[in-house]
Amino acid sequence: MTIQNIGVIGVGGVGGYFGGKLCRLLRDGSGVTVSFVARGEHLRAIQESGLRLSSEEDGDQVCTPSLATDDVRDLPRLDLCLVCVKEFDLTAVLSRLEPRLGDRSIVLPLLNGVDVHARVRAVIQKGIVLPACVYVGTHIGRPGEVIQKGGACRILFGPDPQRPDFSPDAVVGLFDRAGIRSTWTPAIQTEIWKKFIFISAFGLVSAASGKTLGEILEDDRLRSDVQRVVMEAISLARGSGVPLPEDIAESSLSKARSFPFETKTSFQRDFERIDRKDERDLFAGSMMRIADRLGIAVPRTRELATVLAERKPVRPDPAS
Repeated sequence: MTIQNIGVIGVGGVGGYFGGKLCRLLRDGSGVTVSFVARGEHLRAIQESGLRLSSEEDGDQVCTPSLATDDVRDLPRLDLCLVCVKEFDLTAVLSRLEPRLGDRSIVLPLLNGVDVHARVRAVIQKGIVLPACVYVGTHIGRPGEVIQKGGACRILFGPDPQRPDFSPDAVVGLFDRAGIRSTWTPAIQTEIWKKFIFISAFGLVSAASGKTLGEILEDDRLRSDVQRVVMEAISLARGSGVPLPEDIAESSLSKARSFPFETKTSFQRDFERIDRKDERDLFAGSMMRIADRLGIAVPRTRELATVLAERKPVRPDPAS
């Protein structure tokens, strides 16, 4: 399989880091194209001067894509598409993206969440959708700039249940050429749940309490809340038939201790901005739906969801 046209939908921290790396392919004479979809001042800065990627791994570099646009309709037919938007934008973005995909197009959704593959497949029936999770510490420094600091800088991805015959060799080879660390694993659901158990517990508790990771770990009540959500998520994973390491609960708590005391979760930062949507449905919403389907109780998750709704009611979309 030949991968010629690549799209990166959502050039924030994650999309900017991996999209910037993919721009290296534009210099190897292979004829690959790399298109960015971004918006606002960030897009305008990229269009004018390229994307500045400041990485503790690779230093500073300017990455100039083949195309930078805010309209998915401007893209060519894509062979590989990295979807790096927030959950609350996902359905609308996929609806616009679908005409740019073919039966052999590969979609790699780099979002947190245990039901992302199902969300994508609810909109896009064609092509190959590879479940994935990503570990990288990134953020937008200023318009046109993405800063990477920390994280394993790695994509983990695995087989599409609807296309078990798909070979990942072309994608793995392309990532190697771009200098992107990647791991193909048939046990991708285990990897996705391992990350989700950590980020859902600390995300929900940090947003509901307004406390940093360090403050949560120092507070007996908040630390207990995290432990309860961790155990609820573990019960959902095992109820879904996903194997997990025996030490998953302990390792989830230990992971938080590796972050600086003042660290806020990404979900918490979004939640604290009254003008911004947040991904509560990706965490509490998905857990409650899975719990209902399996008949498993998740009382602390439901209580935290209620706290979030009281502190910041979900605003309806203007079009609704």
